[in-house]
Amino acid sequence: MSLAAAGVTLFYCLFLFQGYQKLFRDSDAGWHIRTGEAILETGILPRTDPYSFTRAGQPWFAWEWGADVIVGAIDRAAGLTGVALFYAALIGAGVWLWFRLHWALAGNFLIACAMAPLLLSTCNIHWLARPHVIGWLLLVAAVLYAERLEHLGVRQLLAITAFTALWANLHASFFLAPVVALIYTIRHRSPAAVLAAFLAPLLNPYGFHLYTHVYRYLTDTELLSRIGEFQSFDFHAAGSGQIALTVILGIAGGTLALTQGRIHHFVLAMGVAAMGLRSARVLPLVALLLLPVANTGITRWLEGLPRARGFLRYSNRLRILDSRMSGLAWAPVLLVACFALLRAPSILAQTGFPPDQFPVAAYRYIPESARLFAPDKFGGYLIFRSQGTRKVFFDGRSDLYGAEFLKQYARMTQVRPGWRESWNSFGFTHALLPNDYSLLPALEQLGWRQIYRDGTATLLVRGGT
Repeated sequence: MSLAAAGVTLFYCLFLFQGYQKLFRDSDAGWHIRTGEAILETGILPRTDPYSFTRAGQPWFAWEWGADVIVGAIDRAAGLTGVALFYAALIGAGVWLWFRLHWALAGNFLIACAMAPLLLSTCNIHWLARPHVIGWLLLVAAVLYAERLEHLGVRQLLAITAFTALWANLHASFFLAPVVALIYTIRHRSPAAVLAAFLAPLLNPYGFHLYTHVYRYLTDTELLSRIGEFQSFDFHAAGSGQIALTVILGIAGGTLALTQGRIHHFVLAMGVAAMGLRSARVLPLVALLLLPVANTGITRWLEGLPRARGFLRYSNRLRILDSRMSGLAWAPVLLVACFALLRAPSILAQTGFPPDQFPVAAYRYIPESARLFAPDKFGGYLIFRSQGTRKVFFDGRSDLYGAEFLKQYARMTQVRPGWRESWNSFGFTHALLPNDYSLLPALEQLGWRQIYRDGTATLLVRGGT
């Protein structure tokens, strides 16, 4: 079941969800790829900003450099087709691990199957070609390892150390490793695991400075309040019912865990659920971690109901049957088949950044010498398209730009009082704007004129330029 669900997810993500294009609907994928390629070419980790004219030369933490190198190498070898397949495969692997977590927690087979649609509905809001997908995989693997850990010896400590050190070089969510270890000390009484998980991430190019940078970033409420994915999810949005049900089940599972004496599951559930309600970015973690916990709680509750014994016996027989089967050898075949389908001309022509969201057609009309204003939505794409040579005004690296810059940016794009003073201070010669931006007619009233327009974006040049 684990592998079948992973395979279905892989196929769904790539072809029904149209992951060959939708995985790139966040332009941050662009600068991640180009950063990885630059590291491969030079053998040097960037320490200062190489991409913008507003932060040029200022210190920059490429805290996901390991993931960037991987996707940079894949892009060199197989283009964006390979990058899409890589992230879709990680998403599928996450589903495989999710089912394994259900089994490790002695969850019910049929309940796990019933929960799978909730998992996919909740996670696909952040199905993107970005390193956080690797973070999902590592977090589920960490919890699965903690569940299966029988005793803590030298070998186990070395494994925890190597795993968390790798995590710190792939994604900034490495700080969750000692949190997981701390939660599971309730069960294992193993403070040495917490120490190993806390110290191992020091094995990164930035050392302890990475800890302080991530801490400052995640505690900068003024900055995070201006970043959409860190805001609470809109439960009034279309299709949000399954996501709401996922959160409810996660909290209910934690409550059942408390009544059943599984204190570590209760702490895990309450902590992750609270973060998920606060930030939409955490909701996939609610589905990945708390649905298996809820399955365990529901299964144990059903065991006390005489009428449920037939259902439980049937489900257990299915689980035994499933455990006797193995299909992992087919996984490489599935990946090769998906890659072949992605190379079909009709799909290959559409692979990459969606032209209805990014200035794919407008790009060639931008003069090389332009001092260009473009929103952060376009920044990563411009970095990718220009191979990192075109300096951008703003992109998705919010930790680099800071809260004050985001305030100034919002003032300009929303045409609020004082926007012209901010605008003039940057000396823009051209502006590339989505067609629905209020700034567009405001600039035209000031004498800026159109030199290109399509259904996605408008390119303006300053009057007299």
